Amino acid sequence: MDELFAAQALMAFATLTALEIVLGVDNVVFIAVLSGKLPEAQRPAARRTGLLLAALGRTALLIGIAWVISLGEAHLFSVDSLDVDVSVKDLILLLGGLFLLAKGTWEIHETLDAGHGEHGAGEGKAGFAATICQIVLLDLVFSIDSVLTAVGMVRPESYTTRWAPLTIMIAAIVVAISVMIAFASPLSRFIQNHPTMKMLALAFLLLIGVVLIAEGLHLHIPRGYIYFAMGFSLFVEVLNLKIVKRRRRKQAAA
Repeated sequence: MDELFAAQALMAFATLTALEIVLGVDNVVFIAVLSGKLPEAQRPAARRTGLLLAALGRTALLIGIAWVISLGEAHLFSVDSLDVDVSVKDLILLLGGLFLLAKGTWEIHETLDAGHGEHGAGEGKAGFAATICQIVLLDLVFSIDSVLTAVGMVRPESYTTRWAPLTIMIAAIVVAISVMIAFASPLSRFIQNHPTMKMLALAFLLLIGVVLIAEGLHLHIPRGYIYFAMGFSLFVEVLNLKIVKRRRRKQAAA
């Protein structure tokens, strides 16, 4: 018990919680886009269910961490042209990336074609069960990266008992998921109320899909570059929204 309240454990918990929240942004954006296609009454339940399943999935993967690590060692086939040995983990990342690219492209096409970016286009067309299945599928991909990051941050070998680092990792993930649940609804409403922001979120899904495919092919892209690009794009879009809002106020006053 003393290990849980040692300086090393508390620092690992705080750092891992913050990191899990950052890594969970991808998941929240994906859930916000998918839940936006459901009827208004079903959206909160879909968001909560998706994030709770993510918490359960990551907890289960942490308990079976030896199996998760073995996924990166289980060789399936080689890509001679890229000199890459594809493991089970790589295959999951590749399939997840391809799914995000296909899903993001489909959503962009549907938004432009069905409603020309107008609010409300395409809502209510998806089934609740189908939406949850898609969320669970991508939760699996995001959870593998999240769990491996947790193990790397906490370093279980530096603790004398096995349950202490496991407790720290599970607690950090639970806190991070709780924060994401609290902000999922406001984020989803904001995305749905601003069509250009929804398009930006879909573009983020395409970017994340490319990153997952690159990682599946052992082409590492520093996450700092990805988050900077996403943050800068978001900053520019917020400025655009402010300009549009100010312009509408002037037109209304005139």
